[in-house]
Amino acid sequence: MLWFFFCVAMLLLGYFGYSRVIEKIFVVNPNRVTPAYTMNDGVDYMPMSKTKIWLIQLLNIAGTGPIFGPILGALYGPVAMLWIVVGCIFAGAVHDYFCGMLSVRNGGASMPNLAGKYLGRPVKAFINILAVVLLLLVGVVFVASPAQLMGTITMDVFGAASGSISISNAEEIHQVAEAGGITVWGMDKATVISVWTGIIFIYYILATLLPVDKIIGRIYPFFGALLLFMSVGMVYGLVSADLSSADPISFYRSVDGMSFEKFFQNFETRADLPLWPLLFLTISCGALSGFHATQSPLMARCTENEKEARFIFYGAMIGEGVIALVWCAVGLSFYDSLPDLLAAIKAGSPSKVVYDSSIHFLGLVGGIFAVLGVVVLPITSGDTAFRAARLVIAEFFHLEQKTLAKRLIIAVPLFVVGYIVSKVDFSILWRYFTWANQTTAMVMLWTAAAYLYRYNKFHWVCTIPAAFISTVCFTYLAYNKIGFGLDYQLSVYIGFGLTALCLVLFFTLLKPLGDRDEEAYVDNAKQYADSK
Repeated sequence: MLWFFFCVAMLLLGYFGYSRVIEKIFVVNPNRVTPAYTMNDGVDYMPMSKTKIWLIQLLNIAGTGPIFGPILGALYGPVAMLWIVVGCIFAGAVHDYFCGMLSVRNGGASMPNLAGKYLGRPVKAFINILAVVLLLLVGVVFVASPAQLMGTITMDVFGAASGSISISNAEEIHQVAEAGGITVWGMDKATVISVWTGIIFIYYILATLLPVDKIIGRIYPFFGALLLFMSVGMVYGLVSADLSSADPISFYRSVDGMSFEKFFQNFETRADLPLWPLLFLTISCGALSGFHATQSPLMARCTENEKEARFIFYGAMIGEGVIALVWCAVGLSFYDSLPDLLAAIKAGSPSKVVYDSSIHFLGLVGGIFAVLGVVVLPITSGDTAFRAARLVIAEFFHLEQKTLAKRLIIAVPLFVVGYIVSKVDFSILWRYFTWANQTTAMVMLWTAAAYLYRYNKFHWVCTIPAAFISTVCFTYLAYNKIGFGLDYQLSVYIGFGLTALCLVLFFTLLKPLGDRDEEAYVDNAKQYADSK
């Protein structure tokens, strides 16, 4: 467990140290009036306290990614935790901060508009399509996983409460429910999951259409409490198990003597899934995720002061990194061996690992509350995914979104398409989501790098992570079956070659503009005061 706490300490050090470096490079203006005031429409633009925005931002960006991804990443060993720490501090949190601040500086603009402004119109057209596709995939993916977990909770709770089975052990109750020995109101587990899917979709529709403070702003504090319970509860369970002589769980047990010298060697059981580039796509949320680029502008429209951005955007990403470390530690310790972890994932996806470990560590009641803390993450990301998709489409077609009728024009077709896409096999959806997610992150990091480079600021803080994730995405597209399915070694060469080309184009096509941004971004406080 010392490795886990060391990684958490590094994340906190990154927030209190490196985030100040990023803020200093960007140069905030505390006197500038933000879009929350200048463009207040009572729906998407409105001032909110930084604490509430931080919580909403954390819940928005933290879907199943920082849970399912790290569990899958644990198959690669402790190096997964190293990527979470390094990726979060130097890539993910930087990505989120610049996306949020550039949106604040550009009237709450969405990520496609930012990419178009700093990288050119062709990139804007590409990212508009990619962003909507990504958001649609996120919305659909984040319906399936919480519905599965809620279905499992329903079967277990009603089985224990109904007295239909006389079992006191929480894990045995769960096993009976999984074997089909329990029905709820005459419904089997598959039917219960379908009902929960419908309920979640209805919530998404309401959250997409109503003003941001009517549902999201009011129920998220409750969701945040569940999230806190889940995180603290699972850490307690891990530490207690590690210190207990009665419970044989050991932190490194699942890696079978894995040493730090073997970090970058493939396991025999993962020979078809090489660490490079798949680890960096498997663990995205919690380290670096392009989905966050679609969410940060939502909170940029509610930020009261630029000086709060470091806490809101960089800080929320650090919080997500801690969640990712918790579940990576679960993946590394809960099962006896690597093959056992792999078998559990194949038997019931990472959701089985989540549920089984929560019940084991915290009992039936505590485990269910912990699982509810997991459930709120995809739900609170899925609702804002559809909301962000509506706003991206509205910006593209220049449709105002203050009136309900105009919101319905976009929302109804969006949910119809989402329902149709939900019928596609989940594993196929996940593969495309993974690539689209990190490709969006790649474009956003290049956008931030272009902004810094053009205005003579220290651009390498964004250019280096942009080049890194570009190599990952290009290699993945060349190697994976959803792309070109090429030979692995050739794919690696292609990945590095295309990244080198991107760097050449970056320095060739972009022209520094000196300090003209300081003139463009003049303090508008007096203008705003005069208008009042």
